[in-house]
Amino acid sequence: ISQSAKPATDLTALAPGGGGQNFAQLLAEQVKGVVDSGKKSDAMAMDMVNGKANVVDMVTALSESEMAIESMVTIRDRVISAYEEIMKMPI
Repeated sequence: ISQSAKPATDLTALAPGGGGQNFAQLLAEQVKGVVDSGKKSDAMAMDMVNGKANVVDMVTALSESEMAIESMVTIRDRVISAYEEIMKMPI
């Protein structure tokens, strides 16, 4: 997942309208957020195994990580669906 935060292709084209963040930066930040959430959840689980963490904190971190991953999957599915719709359009 950490490699996904660094796209292999150049996606640095700015969005129409001039200012603002480019798509690659926005995507990289979102993926980094999901990765960070997963790392936090893993660390909390290890602390729980070692008896250093509270059960409520671990469950909360795990839920946050799960929601972040589900959101990322939903966004991916919608992007793929939009791409497929564009490909169906006659030229």
